[in-house]
Amino acid sequence: MDEIGVTITGMRTRTAALLLILLFLSTFAFSADTADFTVKKIGEGIYAAIGADGGKAGSNAGFIVGSNGVVVVDTFEGVGPARDLLAEIRKITNLPIRFVVNTHYHLDHTGGNAVFAEAGATILAQCNLRGWLRTENLKFFGANPKPEQKAMVEALVLPDEVYSDAVDIYLGTRQIKVRYMLGHTGGDSVVTVPDADVVFGGDLVWQKHLPNLIDATTSDWVKTLEKLLADHPSGTFVSGHGDVASAADVRDFHDYLVILRDAITKAQSAGKSDQALMDAVLPQLKEKYGNCPDATTPPAAPAPPTATCWGFFKPFSMRNISQTAAELKGTKKVPIPLGEGTALSK
Repeated sequence: MDEIGVTITGMRTRTAALLLILLFLSTFAFSADTADFTVKKIGEGIYAAIGADGGKAGSNAGFIVGSNGVVVVDTFEGVGPARDLLAEIRKITNLPIRFVVNTHYHLDHTGGNAVFAEAGATILAQCNLRGWLRTENLKFFGANPKPEQKAMVEALVLPDEVYSDAVDIYLGTRQIKVRYMLGHTGGDSVVTVPDADVVFGGDLVWQKHLPNLIDATTSDWVKTLEKLLADHPSGTFVSGHGDVASAADVRDFHDYLVILRDAITKAQSAGKSDQALMDAVLPQLKEKYGNCPDATTPPAAPAPPTATCWGFFKPFSMRNISQTAAELKGTKKVPIPLGEGTALSK
């Protein structure tokens, strides 16, 4: 296990190049009054920043205050919301921000890195993230990203420090554990605060929302969630999307992945593929997770008592089916680690 303490000396002085990155990324930023996130205290010195669906923050983030510094977990989608998060932190403490932990490479969790780097924080992530941040994020803009979109991705601030499997940070006597766990992207970090039983799950945890499975290996993801539940049966979980989650919420999300996999496996075993598979599986998901009210169409009948409306059902349900079908068939492509030497290069 690697160990990083906040007494590390020689935190690098930021150069004019970083300031130029901030200036460039600010053209993609949003104003403070549209950041759309809410800061919630969930433990002593522990805060979740919950982004609104469709808001400018783009995801959830959070921060942990120790006796001599702060660790921030994720930095939202852009420098505008990240600046607002920094301002919210400064309302609570003037202690230095020692580290930012990026839970994974996706743009909606890393787009504000430049703000905290400029503030003096060391950016920390699992080593695979460093190799993917400025490459894999391009796919979210389609087959032909615009020049300004390519420039934005290429300007994302990379981690200063990386780890392979586990690293501990100490803010004075407060221990923060950062652990590599499989499932969502192949480069995910889970951040836990043992003294408060708080878990920042990044996008390994979605609270009552369908997940983005573009990079996922759901077989590993189910096991990761089972481990988190076993280790934190009464924990408080900060999800990547949705509200602060309980262990029951994490169990519900685990069950969604299991139900999704089981339904697709049965359809594939029956010889179904493509549209026939979609037609077989989508109604099952909709009955349980897609009971979303439509103001223009009155319901034909009362919904089953177990039915709910999960966020992102409309944009992600069909993608979840097709991507998981490809995974189970063995044809899904996911990001490939570039190798430790490449990922660690600066």
